[in-house]
Amino acid sequence: MKNVVVIVPTYNESGNVKALVLALAPIFKSLSSYNMQLLFVDDSSPDGTAAVVRDLMFKYKWVHILMNKRKGGLGHAYKKGMIYSLDKLHADVVFEFDADLQHDPSRIPAMLEAIESGADLVLGSRYIHGGGIPKNWGFHRKFLSVVGNLFIETVMLNPHVRDWTSGYRAIRRKVVEKIIPELGGQTFTGYTWQIGFLVKSLQSGFKVAEVPFVFKDRTEGKSKLGPEYIINNLLFIMKLRLHDILNNRLFKFVVVGGFGALVQFTFLYLYRKVMPFQLAFFLSIETSIVSNFIWSNLYTFSDRKLRAIDIPSKFIQFNLASAGSILIQQGIAIVGQFTIGLRPLFTVPVIHLAVDTGVMYAVVGIFVGMFWNFFAYDRIIWKAHGPEQGRGKK
Repeated sequence: MKNVVVIVPTYNESGNVKALVLALAPIFKSLSSYNMQLLFVDDSSPDGTAAVVRDLMFKYKWVHILMNKRKGGLGHAYKKGMIYSLDKLHADVVFEFDADLQHDPSRIPAMLEAIESGADLVLGSRYIHGGGIPKNWGFHRKFLSVVGNLFIETVMLNPHVRDWTSGYRAIRRKVVEKIIPELGGQTFTGYTWQIGFLVKSLQSGFKVAEVPFVFKDRTEGKSKLGPEYIINNLLFIMKLRLHDILNNRLFKFVVVGGFGALVQFTFLYLYRKVMPFQLAFFLSIETSIVSNFIWSNLYTFSDRKLRAIDIPSKFIQFNLASAGSILIQQGIAIVGQFTIGLRPLFTVPVIHLAVDTGVMYAVVGIFVGMFWNFFAYDRIIWKAHGPEQGRGKK
C-alpha cells in the first residue's frame, strides 16, 4: 500500500482548515488502496490555525501538523513539508494542495491514476480540456493568468505543458529527492517554488502529465497572491532561459564561429593586399581555424578541455577534421569566381568598406561549413566520454 501525503501550507487559514478536512475525508475513504495522510505546514499563524488543526487531529488520525517558527513563504513551507513527509510519514507520493479549497479534492483519484500510469509529476491543469478558471474573475486577472502561462510556454519552447503555474500537483518520491537539493536559496522560498520545481523536473527528464480541474475562488480568508507573483515568475523564467541559451553548446559554437568569421574577413582583406585572391582566401580560412581551435577549447568545450599534452595532436586532428569545411568554402569560392567572377557589390556606409562578390562567397562558405564543423568538433576533437556520451550537452 502506497503512502500518500497531501501537503497544505497555511498562514491565517483558521476559517478554512476544518472545511478542507471535511472535504478530503470522503475522498481519502474512497482511496482504500492507499494510506492517505494530510499534513498542514503552518507558519505560526497568529489567527490560531494550528489550534484548529490540533483539535481536528483528535478525530482524524490521518491529520498531522508541522510548525514553522516564522513565516518563510510558500516554497519554504513545501520544502519542509516534503522532507517531513518523506522522512517521518514515509511518503511514496506527495500532493501540493491549497488550504482554501481552490483546488478540487475530487480530482485527487484521477491524479493518482496518472501517477500509476507512469507519470512522475502530475499537474492539476486549468488550461486543458475540462479545466477552467472562475468566470467571475476580472479581465486583468484572467489576462495575467492565461497570457502569463502562454508566455512561459513560449519562452520555454514546450507546448506539451499547458499550466506552468498550477499549485495543484502530485509528485513521486524520487522526484522530490532529486529536485529539492536543487531548489536552495531565497529565490525558491516564495511562489517561484512552483515554476522552479516544474522546470527542474522537466530538465531532469521526469515525465509530467496533466489532469484537468476547475479552479475555484476562495470563500474564506484573504489571498496571499499579489501582482508580484506573476512578475517574479516571468523574471525567473526569462533569467533561466537566458542562462540556458548562454550555456548552450550550440550557442557557444555560433559565438566562436562568428568571431572566427570576423577573423577570416579581417585577414582576407589584409592578405589580399599582398597576395593573389585564392592564396589569401586559403590563408584567411586557416587563420580563423587557429582562432576557432583556441576558443573552442577554452569556451565551447570548456567542460571537455584538452590536456596540454594533447593539444598538438588534437590541433592536427582539428585541422584534418576542418578540412571538409576548407574544401567546402574553397569549392564555393572557386565556383563563384569562375562562374560569376570577382566584382564590386557595394560599400558599407560610415566605414567605407568595399564589399565584392569574393566576400559573398566567403559568407556562403562559412555558413555551409559551420554544419560540418560542429559535427566534427563535437564527435571527433572534443568527443564526449563517460555519462555525457550519447545524450549530449544542452
